[in-house]
Amino acid sequence: MKYHIVQLGCQMNISDGERTQRVLEGMGYELTDKEEEANLLGVIACSVRQKGIDKVYSKVSKWNKWKNRKSLITFVSGCVLPADKEQFLKLFDLVFPMSELPNFPEIISQYGVVTPAGMQSLDKGLKDIEQPEKKSKNVSGFRLKPAELPKKTQQESVLETNAHIEDFWQIAPKYGSGFEAYIPIQNGCDKFCTYCAVPYTRGREVSRPSAEILDELKQLVDKGFKSITLLGQNVNSYGLDKKGNEISFAGLLEEIGRYGEKSGKDFWVYFTSPHPRDMGDDVLEAIARYSCLAKQIHLPVQSGDDRMLIRMNRKHSIDKYRKIIHSIHRLLPTATIFTDIIVGFTGETEEEFENTRRLMQEFKYNMAYIAQYSPRPGAASSRWADDIPKEIKKKRYHDLTEELMKHSLVYNQKMIGNTYKVLVRGKDRKTGYLSALTEGKIIIRFASEDETLLGTFVNVKVNSAVPFSTEGELIPDRK
Repeated sequence: MKYHIVQLGCQMNISDGERTQRVLEGMGYELTDKEEEANLLGVIACSVRQKGIDKVYSKVSKWNKWKNRKSLITFVSGCVLPADKEQFLKLFDLVFPMSELPNFPEIISQYGVVTPAGMQSLDKGLKDIEQPEKKSKNVSGFRLKPAELPKKTQQESVLETNAHIEDFWQIAPKYGSGFEAYIPIQNGCDKFCTYCAVPYTRGREVSRPSAEILDELKQLVDKGFKSITLLGQNVNSYGLDKKGNEISFAGLLEEIGRYGEKSGKDFWVYFTSPHPRDMGDDVLEAIARYSCLAKQIHLPVQSGDDRMLIRMNRKHSIDKYRKIIHSIHRLLPTATIFTDIIVGFTGETEEEFENTRRLMQEFKYNMAYIAQYSPRPGAASSRWADDIPKEIKKKRYHDLTEELMKHSLVYNQKMIGNTYKVLVRGKDRKTGYLSALTEGKIIIRFASEDETLLGTFVNVKVNSAVPFSTEGELIPDRK
């Protein structure tokens, strides 16, 4: 029996999917890349944009048609808004928050589904029993029906979402790579930005015990992992929900940095994503002290206009954000800076958009993930008019992208002639080339077909540049 999972959205969902795979394979299911071969089909959903939810409905619609000709179980988890959950209960066999993943085998068994592992166990128990008939008398099969659940308020649903998150963190992931890994350090968010659904899909902030985080990181480093990313909806508020009982985010980075120095191993640790309100110099100072803490900062700004930030409930000003950027340049002069920006948010004027463009000109980001605003049910802004036409959103998106490309090109051209330590990640789209990332996550491709280099650090000298990537030549080790 085989399973297939569709993973949508952010790195947190990818990490959730790795733990889901571990549970399913522990039940005896085998992974298949072809969904038509699977007996168990699931989605790790993303509610950040409507496009992600539309994909969920498209998938389950197709899968439910397949049930007319084969026995099939479908499930959905991940970031699911209460309104979507009501609809999903009618379409999927199983709907559950990711925190309930440890109970998935029990949930399946309660529905009367025999898993591959259960079948093996049953076969062992029955091998000495004489069976009078070879065929089952129940030839009609079964069809699961969603349980009738009592209606819950939105606040109750939010609290329920994180009810067993500590048990979820105990599940060892099935890592999708042998050299890159994600470690969740917290779940949920307390910021309630007006455009964001995360507090309603993942609940309030809960910090994972630092001892568990450090143990998982040490195990990964011992296994030879080279790039490790700490995950959370708001990583730099880590520990604030357990004041006096847990270290701060800066303290966690200190512990990781000290371990990195003692281990003698070569690896980079990243984190995503922080919130400007909670970002202090103590975090940047920790990164500056230790070589294993990567010199790359992803700091979402969302808008370059103070009035817009108030409407977004971002709880930081442009002046506060500017001071953080100045601290990054002062304490981490070689760091690259990434950000997130939303264009076309409710009521965004031409002046407010131009302030965002000017902010991009000022800070010269290496990368910006620019999104055209779409309202999400449950988020506060969903009650407001989505009053910016699609064509204006699209134009603003392209205008910012062009601005970003200019600054990316200038930075990348300055890399020409310099040699960089890079992590080789895979084959490049350019035939005969491999693709790698610098510590600052700048793409460098170089001519080589030696796949034994994947997952290793090498040195590459840059000889050409375009926006968002560079090209160079491999510098052989001198031994």
